[in-house]
Amino acid sequence: MSRTAVWKSIAETLRGEIAEGHYRPGDKLPTEAAFSARFGVNRHTVRRALADLVERGHVHTRRGAGSFVATATTEYPLGRRVRFSQNLLAAGRTPTRKILLLETRAANAREAEALRIEPGRMVHVYEGVSYADDTPIALASSAFPADRLPGLRERIEETTSVTRALACEGIDDYTRAWTRITAKLASATQALHLAIREGDPILRSVSLNVGPDSTPVEFGRTWFAGDRVTLSLSGENE
Repeated sequence: MSRTAVWKSIAETLRGEIAEGHYRPGDKLPTEAAFSARFGVNRHTVRRALADLVERGHVHTRRGAGSFVATATTEYPLGRRVRFSQNLLAAGRTPTRKILLLETRAANAREAEALRIEPGRMVHVYEGVSYADDTPIALASSAFPADRLPGLRERIEETTSVTRALACEGIDDYTRAWTRITAKLASATQALHLAIREGDPILRSVSLNVGPDSTPVEFGRTWFAGDRVTLSLSGENE
């Protein structure tokens, strides 16, 4: 009779504990060292068991942060007013953001067309990862017209909030002019930031936000982890 591989036994034990609520959605799991001591195995065996849990969707990992129990899908409304923090708070989740890039550079052709500026004019570019209860759910990249919003880059750095940064620049309200959603497969870099596998399904949202006078203020692209977010469309999202 063949013996069950130790890593499979560990994975099965942890799956059972997750199912029984010993570890809840969003919880950080003990370290590999702790599991090694608990099960009396080396870290390679533990790593194999955790990889199996990731493969089956029970666990996700964040480089430098550890392993976490997979969370329930987050409801994310897309309406005329899309606000990251408000959306997640309304869903009972805790929103945070990590800034990956803040720079000012010449606009490319697509950005210039969407923002209605001359090609080569300067734009502030923000790239970051959005989290719900410490789980990465979206990777975002936005361009803002630098001539219209000269201090925005510094404001985003100070507040980590696009909404608050725009308010500091005199844009107290902005609305979604249009949104286009396309199914994609995660690239290696996207997978790294979203703690998923390369080739996993993601949803790409391309959108334009305008100020009260209908002047473009933000051209953005967002890549949502396909199994962590449910995008819902509505006529209005306050």
